[in-house]
Amino acid sequence: MNHLHFVGVAGAGVSALAQFHAMGGGQASGSDRAFDRGLAGGLRAALERLGVRITPQDGSALLSAPEAVVASTAIEEDNADLAAARAARVRIIHRADQLARYVQQYRTIAVAGTSGKSTVAAMIFEILAAAGKDPSVITGGGLRALEERGLVGNALRGKSDLLVVEADESDGTLVRYKPWLGVLLNVDKDHKEVPELVRMFTEFKGRCRDFIVHAEAPALEGLRPGSATFGLGAGAETRAEDLALDAEGSTFFVRGVRFRLAHPGRYNVENALAAVAACLKAGATLDECARGLAEFKGVARRFERVGEARGVRVIDDFAHNPAKVRAAMAAARLQGPRLLAVFQPHGFTPTRFNRAEFIDAFADTLAPGDVLWLPEIYYAGGTAQKTISSKDLADPIRSRGKDARFVPKRDELPALIAAEAKEGDVVMVMGARDPTLHDFARAVLSQLQK
Repeated sequence: MNHLHFVGVAGAGVSALAQFHAMGGGQASGSDRAFDRGLAGGLRAALERLGVRITPQDGSALLSAPEAVVASTAIEEDNADLAAARAARVRIIHRADQLARYVQQYRTIAVAGTSGKSTVAAMIFEILAAAGKDPSVITGGGLRALEERGLVGNALRGKSDLLVVEADESDGTLVRYKPWLGVLLNVDKDHKEVPELVRMFTEFKGRCRDFIVHAEAPALEGLRPGSATFGLGAGAETRAEDLALDAEGSTFFVRGVRFRLAHPGRYNVENALAAVAACLKAGATLDECARGLAEFKGVARRFERVGEARGVRVIDDFAHNPAKVRAAMAAARLQGPRLLAVFQPHGFTPTRFNRAEFIDAFADTLAPGDVLWLPEIYYAGGTAQKTISSKDLADPIRSRGKDARFVPKRDELPALIAAEAKEGDVVMVMGARDPTLHDFARAVLSQLQK
């Protein structure tokens, strides 16, 4: 199929597919509510530079007669473009099915797990690229190495048969893929309960020709037989020895080869080990893995250092589930003695589903003197039931003796944070889906600079 129209093209997964299609010489168009509201202008411009034609999300894109329309589970059934496609009897393809086609066409490494997929996929891609293997990538987070080349950052077509992708569990679609190699990082309650996720990951493993799994992750014991393993413990086949963590990253050894990673936190060491295990399967050497990780530039909004002013560091992070919040705040704790955290929940349904776990995560990780600000839940549009508020997180966290403050209007926060901040503090902005969050983090830095 030559002309594909992508609904929700500002979304990370769909935008990557649109780019990949255009990079392969296909005709691509796309629409998104964010673009209609004048948001995410930089992403729109980058997509248009690649040849993706942006249209209003009002059904008019179907006038150009695309051969098929691609959309994700996040798109409501009454969406104007989908309604127009059905009226015109144009085929509608789920995002996962389009990705599954690429997975079948390549020797694909598919990265799964409830946390860390974008980072590990990026690490694998950059190691393989540094090893001269010219891989392709379709992922959810923008690779800084690709952004520096003027690309959006979450997709690239290489010349070899190797492809690195994320296998997303949020809507259950990862079981549609049949990759050459599956990598399973972890499992925590997120979009679904852990037992359901384990069943899904077990089915995913059965569709992979080869498999790598975390050696110590709880609940994954049943997936380890017949799999290669990675981790920090002695039982892992690919493991870190002599690990040293610091504010700027970590140093460790794998089978006698020294690694230096310029990204802090134990979780990033585990991410790196997963990437090394996968790249060894793909024919890279340990020395090539070490070199690729030493040069790894990171992923947009994955513990991204926005800047420093008045001795206060500002960090922007994609953390949006309880496990990611815990990991990101632990890494931020290495940066300074006091945390000033902002967490914007990324939807009413996931906030309601994970409410107790979010409360525990913040109550456990906030230290005396830390401050947590909670703006109202991000609403992307659609038919979500607004039966929960960020106040429903702030109040119980505060009742457990932690300084949690509900501020409904996010625009008020930069001034409040700047007034609170002292030299040595670390400002940590966390949240997902909202394309303006990085701009918000930069606004905090600008307020600190005044």
